[in-house]
Amino acid sequence: MKKSTSILTAAALLFVLTGCQASSQSSNQAPKNAPIAISYPLTLQAGYSTAPDDPRGTALEIFQNIVEEQTNGNILVELHPSGELGSDAELIQKMTTGDVDMTVSSAGNYAAYAPRIGISALPFLFEDFESAWEFVDSPVIQEVNKDLETYNIHVLSYFDNGFRCVTTSEKVGAINTVEDMNGLNIRTPENQIVMETMKALSANPQSFPFAELKDALADGTFDAQENPIPIIYNNQLYEVQKYLSVTNHSYDAMPFTIRQDIWDSLKPEYQEVISAAAEIAGNQNRILIKNETIDMVQRLEDAGMEIVYPDLKPFQEATSGVKDIFADVYGQELLDALK
Repeated sequence: MKKSTSILTAAALLFVLTGCQASSQSSNQAPKNAPIAISYPLTLQAGYSTAPDDPRGTALEIFQNIVEEQTNGNILVELHPSGELGSDAELIQKMTTGDVDMTVSSAGNYAAYAPRIGISALPFLFEDFESAWEFVDSPVIQEVNKDLETYNIHVLSYFDNGFRCVTTSEKVGAINTVEDMNGLNIRTPENQIVMETMKALSANPQSFPFAELKDALADGTFDAQENPIPIIYNNQLYEVQKYLSVTNHSYDAMPFTIRQDIWDSLKPEYQEVISAAAEIAGNQNRILIKNETIDMVQRLEDAGMEIVYPDLKPFQEATSGVKDIFADVYGQELLDALK
């Protein structure tokens, strides 16, 4: 499924323009990273899109408890799950304007501002969790993280969202082959790499807020969606989807972030507490995701889903050109680091 040069160029331009649009929006805001007045106790609002019992929420509670205890209550963390403060894209945008203090979201969602940070989502990069963690913790990605600082976003650590898989309704049927993806009306996050991956498989991807996804699947707005297995189970998507196809088409790294202006204004001892707590929370999140990915396949089957394991080689071949769409955005040095 090779795309023509014109389509590749158009897609690349679309991605770059998306980044430029975010840059333009951000440049109209107040100057970033200027010192701000902080008084203690300081309350940090942390928003995220999934349910409180999702590994993301569990890990954030660990972070909250450590920070509040080790700062003797001088820094409080107020958690807002289930999209209370906005969708993933809205939460990140609100960090750039100072309206949300912290969030954790897929790397691809931050890529609208700093395109290079989404590189770990390229299709079929990693064979297992450990190789993915090694990459996102590497000096290569630590350097890439700095791209977000221009937009008032500081990366504390990396959470894990697992490997993304496709679910479909009973009306559509299971995805067993690449041909089954043809014309599939599938919800994706606002993640250009994931959307281009779905297009390479001849599906019809559309972004949509996660907090509203279950209802959209129930009323037939979408026939399919793609998410990591723990997300599918913890948010009861099995109630509105019949089939799970274990495609593992994209690894979903999740930067855990804080506003850069707040970070720069914190006392050094509080920066140390927050950094250590973020690392502990991130590691706990990773353990939960890995264990739940294994365990929840059986739980989904027990809940009535039919589990399908397609031959992934044709999927890999069909999406092999996706990295070329973003070659100019990432640069050869970063692409070489992936190897």
